[in-house]
Amino acid sequence: MGELSDIFTQGQRSRLFPVLADTSKEGRTLSIFLACLENVEEFGTAMLSSLGQRVGTRARIETYTEIVLKKGGERKHRPDGLIVLRAGSKRWMALVEAKVGNTDLTAEQVYTYLDLAKLNGIDTVLTISNQFAPLPTHHPVHLPASSRRKAELFHWSWMFVLTQASLLLSNDQVTDRDQRIILNEMVRFITHPSAGVKGFDQMPPHWSDVVGKVQAGARVLANSEDAKEVVGAWYQEVRDLNLILSRQLAIEVTTRIPRAHAADPAARLKAGTVELAQDHRLSATFIVPAAAAPMDICADLQKRSVVISMKLRAPDERKSTKARVSWLLRQLQRTENNNNIHVRLFWPGRTAHTQHPLVALRENVDLAVADRPGQQVLSFEVLLVKDLGAKFGQRRNFISELEAAVPEFYEQIGQHLKAWQAPAPRLRENKADPSSVTAEAIREEAEQEVQ
Repeated sequence: MGELSDIFTQGQRSRLFPVLADTSKEGRTLSIFLACLENVEEFGTAMLSSLGQRVGTRARIETYTEIVLKKGGERKHRPDGLIVLRAGSKRWMALVEAKVGNTDLTAEQVYTYLDLAKLNGIDTVLTISNQFAPLPTHHPVHLPASSRRKAELFHWSWMFVLTQASLLLSNDQVTDRDQRIILNEMVRFITHPSAGVKGFDQMPPHWSDVVGKVQAGARVLANSEDAKEVVGAWYQEVRDLNLILSRQLAIEVTTRIPRAHAADPAARLKAGTVELAQDHRLSATFIVPAAAAPMDICADLQKRSVVISMKLRAPDERKSTKARVSWLLRQLQRTENNNNIHVRLFWPGRTAHTQHPLVALRENVDLAVADRPGQQVLSFEVLLVKDLGAKFGQRRNFISELEAAVPEFYEQIGQHLKAWQAPAPRLRENKADPSSVTAEAIREEAEQEVQ
């Protein structure tokens, strides 16, 4: 323990091959993860940077398990681990509490760890579980803002851990061969059922009731516990979808979150419950790097459908609506004839949008022209609409259908779309000579205009 004797009285360095009882799933999974965090340079740097910690070339990460803190170690709750980051004379520390399987974190536990962190001069409490949070600074357990004054509080889901490791491996970012092998073995371990790591696989118990209320025309109150539970679960599923797409595309996909909501999880939850109560919808926007546009996802409780869409500006240099629609259709040549795919057209002023199945526009592009004769379409929205029927209200089926629809949309539509870009301006023939744009030349041109 060395100089850390001021922090804990008992503790073991994290092991890649922990000697623990078969019943200690959490201890075994956490020890292997922390050992990789410490020994795989790029992995440690990526993970700690999500907590706002810069790991320089001279920094050193140390990780410990089975710790007993010097102050407050007699308490019922004891943290599972400790991360120490040293950079010169500076030392940053994080208590770690991990859960696997179906075991969730509780407010009582998190409160206790924040108290212990403050008591022992530890900077941060980090929790890891199968629960999802949109950002590490948000937490799946709802806590008052005052509780964070004791220490910083962060959360990682195990799927976030897996995704970060997978991205490093997929993009060949781990340069040392031995470290790459270690990280790959961690991925193999975490993805095995015995590790207790899983994605978000079902909506909460009140999901079916809330969907039923909307279908029956009953009110859903924004401040009700049912609404908060449903919106909180939706945010967890959105985060899981982010991570699924990230692993599929080998690039980090994020959720667009307003700055005010990123700084205040409670404000984000309130906005979601208001949308649910007023519009009977749950929505999210995904940002895929280099994609033509953000990808919008909407779960409509009234229609029991899921809609995934992307919106593109029409090309200005094409003057007719037919030419503009043809520009879009050429991008979707590889898209299968699917009756669930539609194209929405937006027109000038307050004119209502129009919509056609992609199949119909392929057969007759003049349908779009007939909508608004003499007008130019300004933008397009390509939509995949999935009518789930009874499956929408079923806790597991809703998730499985949604997690199939989003990658389907990206494969069939998203990856083929390209945003229109205005061509670079060209030199006019009469201005090619630099002498044609001198002050004297401009004055002579102006005088000719007057005459």
